[in-house]
Amino acid sequence: MRTPVALLLELGVILAALSMLGTLARRYTLSPIPLYLLTGLAVGEGGIAPVPAAGAFVETGAAIGVILLLLVLGLEFSLPEFAVGMRRHVPSALVDLLLNAAPGAVAGWLLGMDGIGILALAGATYISSSGIVARLLSDLHRLGNRETPSVLSVLVLEDCAMALYLPVLAVLASGGAWWQAALGVLAAAGAVLVAFTLSYRWGHHLGRLVAHPDAEQLLLRVLGLTLIVAALAELVHASAAVGAFLVGLTLTGETATRTRALFSPLRDLFAAVFFLAIGLSVDPGDLVAVLPAALALAAVTLVTKVVTGWYAASRDGVGRRGRRRAGTALVARGEFSLVIVGLVGTMHDTLGPLVTAYVFVLAIAGPLLTRLVGGPPRPSRQVADPRNGLPQG
Repeated sequence: MRTPVALLLELGVILAALSMLGTLARRYTLSPIPLYLLTGLAVGEGGIAPVPAAGAFVETGAAIGVILLLLVLGLEFSLPEFAVGMRRHVPSALVDLLLNAAPGAVAGWLLGMDGIGILALAGATYISSSGIVARLLSDLHRLGNRETPSVLSVLVLEDCAMALYLPVLAVLASGGAWWQAALGVLAAAGAVLVAFTLSYRWGHHLGRLVAHPDAEQLLLRVLGLTLIVAALAELVHASAAVGAFLVGLTLTGETATRTRALFSPLRDLFAAVFFLAIGLSVDPGDLVAVLPAALALAAVTLVTKVVTGWYAASRDGVGRRGRRRAGTALVARGEFSLVIVGLVGTMHDTLGPLVTAYVFVLAIAGPLLTRLVGGPPRPSRQVADPRNGLPQG
């Protein structure tokens, strides 16, 4: 089989550039995410150095990147403890919905959009980026912080809300009837409930199913299972990220420790591709006209997300500094907001460019603000694995 030379060359140049930018960012104790996003903007359609041959690979790699980010994140926590945190943060989810969907709805109304456009913009401003937040928590060595379970609870509850929201939006955007939207919601809610129940009650058997002394076999089994679960989650309009996160939560003991070590380099590679893909999806020429509106909307919802994180962390008894870190960690928007645009963006001339500009502004501002508020990243240290007391890196 002959491999296209253009594909190899473009990928090689992209990865080399990301490597240099990542090294530069870490030298100054910054997250490399904003630099990866800007690189994507530079090499995307309308950028200074387009890479058309690499586009399909980057798009596929981005989807895998989100899945790996959430899989490895799930490996850091135990399912019973996380389930308790989820129940405790239902009020946080309600505060999140009210504070962050309302600005989008109001903006859509002021811009003269119809009901579907208003609903779509409300969803785009509501949902944080699981992929960006997961990478930030890792980059800044905050996985062991007291506020991190609060942040993750909010993220997972948001993704569960998306499982109910996306079927409704998809049906309405296609001109379907209300009863079709209701059936979609019931199916998605049932699927999410079944997934959590199975994972909670019988997830401990999963470790024995995938465990193997050979590293290659363990990698293939865990990755294959994760992709299958992620695909099933997407099939019912739930988040593939939630499916991957559940797989990570259900793995325990030595299996979790070995899986984390095996997947961390793979996660970092595909995570870089994910952030690159967000920039690739943006045409700089489309952003100019809507940039003032996007900046205004970003300023408002930046504040509302900080308030959301502050409230969620306060429910776990976290101190003031940790509450600020929780709030800023949730600021970034990303993949789900762009999915919403994909569903209804062609129906509204303004919606697509506005949401794209909005996502790009907060995908850059979120990591920078999180780094600024939280201080420099702490050096990596050995902490106790909550599953079995073993040290983890």
